Amino acid sequence: MEPTKAQSDGGLNVTLTIRLLMHGKEVGSIIGKKGETVKKMREESGARINISEGNCPERIVTITGPTDTIFKAFAMIAYKFEEDIINSMSNSPATSKPPVTLRLVVPASQCGSLIGKGGSKIKEMRESTGAQVQVAGDMLPNSTERAVTISGTPEAIIQCVKQICVVMLESPPKGATIPYRPKAASTPVIFSGGQAYTIQGQYAIPHPDQLTKLHQLAMQQTPFTPLGQTTPAFPGLDASPPASTHELAIPNDLVGCIIGRQGTKINEIRQMSGAQIKIANAMEGSSERQITITGTPANISLAQYLINARFRDVAAMWNDPSSMTTS
Repeated sequence: MEPTKAQSDGGLNVTLTIRLLMHGKEVGSIIGKKGETVKKMREESGARINISEGNCPERIVTITGPTDTIFKAFAMIAYKFEEDIINSMSNSPATSKPPVTLRLVVPASQCGSLIGKGGSKIKEMRESTGAQVQVAGDMLPNSTERAVTISGTPEAIIQCVKQICVVMLESPPKGATIPYRPKAASTPVIFSGGQAYTIQGQYAIPHPDQLTKLHQLAMQQTPFTPLGQTTPAFPGLDASPPASTHELAIPNDLVGCIIGRQGTKINEIRQMSGAQIKIANAMEGSSERQITITGTPANISLAQYLINARFRDVAAMWNDPSSMTTS
């Protein structure tokens, strides 16, 4: 039998399904205006590309087809994300270009084979492709799957995905896999301070309808720290990227409104943003208190926006005492 192109490419000629976990903004980039981008990707790669339904912050993108079509689809996604990074950098002072990052969702029973004995396989993948590969320690909520994060140039990511596919075909999942399904907007909605929240894992996050608006506002109103300035683009082989830290000073007389009664407001901001927020003790002779926010750039931006929003709420109450409520 004549070897096909797919067989000669690493000896693969099978139909495979790969699942990716994406944020709403990434999904929007893949879909494109009126669905044009995803349509082009489907036509040019020959792979089936399905995007999970649901109005939620995360979506699952499923790519199915013979391995050569999957690699084409992955290449198109990786190059699209690189294009997005380049476009976002045109409005930013960042000098070093952040890597493209994709998150695969892999059955936990296959993760051992991806890591290899004593981490040998994952080390080999990193060294031979130049991509960073991280396998999450914990399973995704209500599933038996883990996130595998790949970062690097589009070329490195494509080579890495090829190697991961080989391992997944050589070591099929053991037992039944409970697939990860991102929580849709049908999760319980709680209302606080005129804002709707849904519970995602251990965080109360704004209701999906409001999440996009909140993130947009956060990015507009706070300086976004570009990746590569506060954190190295490629941390040590086995290290997770360190969190960024941002500090701001607030007047002593406004600290109470940020903390809230028995810490309710500050805890709400911590839960919503996912950032760690520490308020320094009052310094003698100083009229200000230092606030340290730690987390990803997105966590920090959201925390800063929520703190500013809290100031605006309190200022509105002072200007219009009739609107004051116990908070």
